Amino acid sequence: MMRDVVITVEPVELYKILKFEGLVGSGGEAKTAVAEGRVRVNGEVETRKRRQIVAGDVIGFAGETLRVVRG
Repeated sequence: MMRDVVITVEPVELYKILKFEGLVGSGGEAKTAVAEGRVRVNGEVETRKRRQIVAGDVIGFAGETLRVVRG
């Protein structure tokens, strides 16, 4: 199931979205998950913690799928 994440400013760093959406407990945990290759962006494994996310990107992590939309 996909859920929308509304952002008002773009780009947003990948780890911040994981943290603010409650998929991890802290920014450090988010950065570790990304560095370990457990996060996908637009269907591809992403290992850059500070990957710039914009509207239209789709993030997959821990069984969740997030679609980033501009609000």
